Amino acid sequence: MKWMQFLTPVKSLDFKETKNYIAQHSGDEITILDVRQPSEYKKSHIPGANLIPLPQLSDRFEELDPTKPVLVY
Repeated sequence: MKWMQFLTPVKSLDFKETKNYIAQHSGDEITILDVRQPSEYKKSHIPGANLIPLPQLSDRFEELDPTKPVLVY
C-alpha cells in the first residue's frame, strides 16, 4: 500500500477550477475518482468518474494509475 501518497499535501480546487481542469485534460490524462456510496453515484456523478467508495479505497488502491493526476470527490 502506498500510504505516503495519502499523506502528501495536495491542492484543493473549487468548482470552477475543477471544471476548467477537466475541460483542459482528456479522460485518459486524468482520473476522476468518486468516493461516495453507490446510491449517490447512481443519482449523479461527473461523466467518466470512477467509483471507489471511501471504505473500499484501501483495498482497491491498485486500481488507480499512479502516473495520472487524480481528482477526488
